[in-house]
Amino acid sequence: MSNWYMVTVVGHDQPGIVAGLSRVLSEGGWGLGESSMARLGGNFTIMMMVRGEGSASDLAQVIDPVGTSMGLHVHIDRIQAELHQHPEPNVQIRVYGADRTGIVADVTGDLAGAGLTILDLNSEVSGTGDSPVYVIVIDGFVENGADALDSAVQLLNKKGLKVDVEPIDILVG
Repeated sequence: MSNWYMVTVVGHDQPGIVAGLSRVLSEGGWGLGESSMARLGGNFTIMMMVRGEGSASDLAQVIDPVGTSMGLHVHIDRIQAELHQHPEPNVQIRVYGADRTGIVADVTGDLAGAGLTILDLNSEVSGTGDSPVYVIVIDGFVENGADALDSAVQLLNKKGLKVDVEPIDILVG
């Protein structure tokens, strides 16, 4: 019986992180499920669903040498794998506003209240040092389509944010 683990790795971005991790996992008999990787402010992070016959300590013995040699922080949690059970996004939301504390909390709270399930969220600070602009891009699912978010969008606009919502048409097959 296979065990599933979520492996989270964080460290300074450098060539070879994904190659090194995937190589030792493969050679150690561990398989990959879903993964997500991002570069944020010169740092790199990856979350990987990893499956194998061993324990968390067995998995750590495989990964830790690569993590240590590259100066990475590795965290491992046992999980229940729920592959193929997530909805496809049907809306994309783009938010622009003056950078301030609480902007992500306001956006995600108001949209969740309108029924949005966030499937992917990326944010960045753009603009200039004197006039920073916070940009959020969300792919999500809302049961009744993009129109269900109208009241949340109006509320966010009143908070000084520019919010654009576009339906996503996913053609599968």
